[in-house]
Amino acid sequence: MSGVLPADRPREVIVRTHDTTSPEYGFSSPEEIPVEFLLENGVVCLDKPAGPTSHEVATWVRKILNVSKAGHSGTLDPAVTGILPIGLGNATKAMQALLPAGKEYVCIMELHGDVPEESIRQVIEEFTGKIYQRPPLRSSVKRVLRVREIYYNRILEIKGRLVLFRVGCQAGTYIRKLCFDIGEALGVGAHMRELRRTRVGKFGEDEHLCTLHDLKDAYVFWREDGDETDIRRYVLPVEYALRHLPDIVIRDSAVDAICHGADLAASGVVRLSSGIKKGDLLVIKTLKGEAVALARAMDTSERIAKAGGGLIANTERVLMERGRYPPMWKKREES
Repeated sequence: MSGVLPADRPREVIVRTHDTTSPEYGFSSPEEIPVEFLLENGVVCLDKPAGPTSHEVATWVRKILNVSKAGHSGTLDPAVTGILPIGLGNATKAMQALLPAGKEYVCIMELHGDVPEESIRQVIEEFTGKIYQRPPLRSSVKRVLRVREIYYNRILEIKGRLVLFRVGCQAGTYIRKLCFDIGEALGVGAHMRELRRTRVGKFGEDEHLCTLHDLKDAYVFWREDGDETDIRRYVLPVEYALRHLPDIVIRDSAVDAICHGADLAASGVVRLSSGIKKGDLLVIKTLKGEAVALARAMDTSERIAKAGGGLIANTERVLMERGRYPPMWKKREES
């Protein structure tokens, strides 16, 4: 599908069976989650300022919110601004899941010579699909040739030698290098003058985006006045960072087994997303919508939906703490 990030691709729900969930355990809605719990299991959609490194910003968030740890998803260069998702406490384990979601940037590219507007539009359009890139000298990864995908390139404005465009791309794409390569293709050279990240998966510039100052104020309002309005607006449940992934919803009786690291069996599945392929990263959820773990699909959606038994997903990273749901699987074994 052209013109969209992988996170935008629609999925349907396949119902395998029907089951109910008990209100006695788990969180039925985000409003039920205590702020204290959110601060050790939530995510923040931060508007990174120009100047500091992404690591410095994550450290400031950890200190502002007084949490055990904080980790970001996808480094932004010091001069670059925009969306930097940050996981808090236990939610840092979910940040890897944002890698396949796709990213979007708005860039100002400066050409080193005069070029007809029609030529600019034609060449930028050619830089879509799979492209080869060698990371620039100033990068934190090994400088080897690699393939990255550009999902879309849209010119927003051209003014003289300045080109404002929006690009959707695979994680690990260097926009600085993209500008250089476009300049080479145009025969005049070019460089990235300014860059802002506007999306990471489904994280966008909406009401949940906050600055460091917003976050500090929200925390103070909560601690000193008991006002939870802003802290809940900016510190989101970990599930918010996983909305782009296909999911498999499981019975209450299967939750605690997954929390102990067990792989998922077909008998525990209630419903699942369409379009799952073998090897895909997915999120295992409760019937209340809570994230239990990240897992790798062992088969396709169609085969999982019809499976009579056996394992259908390998648990890679457990996100839910043990004990939120009772160990019903042990009770069945003992009976």
